[in-house]
Amino acid sequence: MTAAPEQVDVLAVAREQVLEQGVGLSEEQVLEVLRLPDDRIPELLELAHAVRMRWCGPEVEVEGIVSLKTGGCPEDCHFCSQSGQFPSPVRSAWLDIPGLVKAARQTAETGASEFCIVAAVRGPDKRLLSQVRDGIKAIREDGNDIQIACSLGMLTQEQVDELVDMGVHRYNHNLETARSHFPNVVTTHSWEERWDTLKMIRAAGMEVCCGGIIGMGETLEQRAEFAVQLAELEPDEVPLNFLIPNPGTPYENYPVVEGPEALRTVGAFRLALPRTILRFAGGRELTFGDLGAKQGMLGGVNAIIVGNYLTNLGRPAQDDLDMLTELAMPIKELSKTL
Repeated sequence: MTAAPEQVDVLAVAREQVLEQGVGLSEEQVLEVLRLPDDRIPELLELAHAVRMRWCGPEVEVEGIVSLKTGGCPEDCHFCSQSGQFPSPVRSAWLDIPGLVKAARQTAETGASEFCIVAAVRGPDKRLLSQVRDGIKAIREDGNDIQIACSLGMLTQEQVDELVDMGVHRYNHNLETARSHFPNVVTTHSWEERWDTLKMIRAAGMEVCCGGIIGMGETLEQRAEFAVQLAELEPDEVPLNFLIPNPGTPYENYPVVEGPEALRTVGAFRLALPRTILRFAGGRELTFGDLGAKQGMLGGVNAIIVGNYLTNLGRPAQDDLDMLTELAMPIKELSKTL
């Protein structure tokens, strides 16, 4: 009888392919990583951190976000408490320009290099774009030169061009999940519509920020699918969220992703996206706690949102800044002045 060929260890392959060559893992390889036993998580995180240091460097990008328009969204994204289709406690509200300027100033004071203006809409109308333009102008007149990002839903080419004219540096539009799973998460628009917006953003010269949410009922196979679909897009930044089961949404009773599973996901996404800014975003407080967040920062993450999220409380910004100091991770914007 012929002996069965010895199975090649995926982390050994990744050490050569990703760490040495800078080539992300394939869908099959990502799936292998997601199936690693718990006792190999430290090895995975160590490799993911080495990949991050080699291809991205030691600096951490800090970002703050603010909601210009909250709630009342017509879309039915099943994870979102801002959908007007679900009986969540979030109500529609607008932030005025002085409030936006204040939020941008507070964000800059944390050492953040990015300030993201977010609106709960399918896509922006003329009123919203006018407020964004006025808000950016007021932020600049306040003497704040922080980079401005926006997340305003799906766009037309005309709207993309208008945002470029405003000086928007980066645009966030999440694919949310794998293409095969998306119809289970959203029914009022398609994955392809989101993809088309992202392609226009890239072509216009804005940086692309695109990630999603882990823990929305997707399989491990679909997580692997999602990782390589993001890699195909070649985003500048991938925000990695973990589901917060918000009251009133269809996912309010979904379980929180557990720490070991989340850490495997962080490591796998870093190995699929070796050169990308990988940002801790919503849900990390529930999923990781303080210790797990540190493990994630040492497992391939090189960016973080500080302060609160759109409708959920985060950790105090100073707690995250203290954590980065403890981990000896230089904050990108602050390190320029040292």
